[in-house]
Amino acid sequence: MSDEVHHADADELQAHLDEIQDLLSRYRLVENLVHRQEMPRHDLVEDLVHKQHLGQLKVRLDKMHPADIAYILESLPTDERLLVWELVRTDRDGDILLEVSDAVRESLIETMAPAELRAAVEGLDTDELADLAPDLPQEVIEDVFRSLPADEREQLRSAMSYPEDTVGALMDFDMVTVREDVTLEVVLRYLRRFEELPDHTDQLFVIDRDEKLKGVLPLNVLLVNDPETEVGVLMLKDCFEVQPDDFAEEAAQAFERYDLVSAPVVDAENHLIGRVTVNAVVDFIREEAESEQLAQAGLREEEDIFAPVIDSVKNRWAWLAVNLITAFIASRVIGAFEGSIEKLVALAALMPIVAGIGGNSGNQTITMIVRAIAMGQVKPDALNRLLRKELSVAVINGVVWGGLLGVVTWWLYSSVSLGLVMTAAMTLNLLLAATAGVAIPIFRYRMGGDPAIGGSVMITALTDAGGFLIFLGLATLFLL
Repeated sequence: MSDEVHHADADELQAHLDEIQDLLSRYRLVENLVHRQEMPRHDLVEDLVHKQHLGQLKVRLDKMHPADIAYILESLPTDERLLVWELVRTDRDGDILLEVSDAVRESLIETMAPAELRAAVEGLDTDELADLAPDLPQEVIEDVFRSLPADEREQLRSAMSYPEDTVGALMDFDMVTVREDVTLEVVLRYLRRFEELPDHTDQLFVIDRDEKLKGVLPLNVLLVNDPETEVGVLMLKDCFEVQPDDFAEEAAQAFERYDLVSAPVVDAENHLIGRVTVNAVVDFIREEAESEQLAQAGLREEEDIFAPVIDSVKNRWAWLAVNLITAFIASRVIGAFEGSIEKLVALAALMPIVAGIGGNSGNQTITMIVRAIAMGQVKPDALNRLLRKELSVAVINGVVWGGLLGVVTWWLYSSVSLGLVMTAAMTLNLLLAATAGVAIPIFRYRMGGDPAIGGSVMITALTDAGGFLIFLGLATLFLL
């Protein structure tokens, strides 16, 4: 059977998923029908049907890219996911485990025996092993570690020592190095000895005898120049380089800014220890974006939608508890103004508008600030400048949209005073939303925390309680 796999686009990927789901449905249906039938040699017939359908699934999976299989596994309920996982070729398990989400990877690893896990990861590169290591049982890691050659063992130890948000965690060790005193002809002969170049090789790294980085030789420069020219003449000495302790976020911004494909990683003495490639950077950016999106909703980690109920409850309960408390506070604010609401029923119909608009505006503000922090555009001392800008935006929006809402209120209830109260309440709640939208992420950033965590939950709580208090308070003071 051919080992060639196909890279699918979005439409093809969805078609693959539909096909796998259809095969699984037919498998379940036929299995149930055969199981219920009374016939000679029932067990033999059932076994043949079983093997036929699983064989079709296996053939289909063998032709798919590991990333596409990972997508399918993430899209299937747990029982079907495990059935498909059993049909995947053993030599592809490691690549697929690297591609699936953390939650799904955990569920797959739980079903595998230590020997299966060792077989799955033994063909992976050192940097890939480091990515999987936190999810693997300790005994498997120890066995794999002992089986590695000394140099790869040291690389694995080094890769596992760096925090997840640093360049060292993204670094890989598969790269091509050359000396500056050899000719391009020698380099070309050297490259022909490789079966294939490491992925995303756009440049060769030029080092001296002490393995210190001297520069880089882009492949396009190598190919278009006289083979008799020495590397040192053509290499680029002023190249972008990073250190393993640098923040991965800063490296990602540099890759985007300079359109990089790869970059050398050097230590404090300028020794070349690895490289960072664009695929690792893209994965980091995607994971950070997903993490930020979840954090804004108060979720701690990526949730498998097919996970047991109790796991989902644990992931969501913390900020729901906070939300419950803040909702109770908002209800107490309304309760304090029951008398005002009884005297002027229109207040009950209008107050959700004030709170809702404030919450929406606050979420816009906090999204902009968190994004700017992530892109390195905001420093911890930028609170006053950002606050002035967002308060100005809030005043303009409050006057314009609050004024329009005030006119509508005047027309609906024939009360100029109620319209003015509506305008004032809208403006004040937008100012509260702007203040909170800037202050919450900036203060978390100053304290060294994730500025995105729980932002939308906290904003909604403040603008709900604050909006009710402002609107009902103004109405009580000026209308009753």
